[in-house]
Amino acid sequence: IMSALRVGTVTLLIALMISESWNYETLGPGCHLHAFNVTIKSDRRGTCRGTHMIHACVGYCESSAFPSKYSVLVASNFKHNITSVSQCCTISKKQKIKVRLHCGGARREEIEIFTAKACQCDMCRLSRY
Repeated sequence: IMSALRVGTVTLLIALMISESWNYETLGPGCHLHAFNVTIKSDRRGTCRGTHMIHACVGYCESSAFPSKYSVLVASNFKHNITSVSQCCTISKKQKIKVRLHCGGARREEIEIFTAKACQCDMCRLSRY
């Protein structure tokens, strides 16, 4: 019996199993999609589990630091003497994918998870979605 489970309603344990090392030297400048395998478990015991190839955003973006303008110094009571500008490699488009979990015997379940579809350098933040 197959049933569709929503990630939001079911607690899932997701263990990332990176199939290859993340070699930043070979990526070059910028923010890129990077494929890796993810193993998904329905609970701590791994009653139901499955693997799937998904994408993450990996790379680096430009940053800079420079002496603050006089107006910034005055506004900050001369405490903000360096201004930093930076961006982070982040997901700009995501996609839902279905992963089939094997639960032992002939029993199977299906869940939906997200994978990155496109990446870009953007404002750094804790979570976008």
